[in-house]
Amino acid sequence: MARDKEKSGGAQGRIEEIKRRISEVDLICAGTLQKRMKTCGRPYCRCLTDPEALHGPYYEWTRYVDGRLVHKTLSPEQAKMLEQAIANNRELKVLLGDWKRESAEAILGMKREKA
Repeated sequence: MARDKEKSGGAQGRIEEIKRRISEVDLICAGTLQKRMKTCGRPYCRCLTDPEALHGPYYEWTRYVDGRLVHKTLSPEQAKMLEQAIANNRELKVLLGDWKRESAEAILGMKREKA
């Protein structure tokens, strides 16, 4: 019985650590961020023939909104913040998966009480 409490207690401690880490997360966003260099389309611009003369960088955020794929061009400052928000989103998914596993361990580690 002491071992059962130890198992569930250990899981409970790990769950508390997961909750603490989740509470420290600030901005979260889903999607992808791409850095692009582009041609402008003007017929006499160097960007058409010289790969080193492309315009940019331009930052583009792609995500789903209400089931539709949406693209948005961002400033470099917005792109930096979004990059962190996407990383935070990935980390939260990992933490939630850990929380689910630890919760199952806590539940299964408890000894059944007799009715």
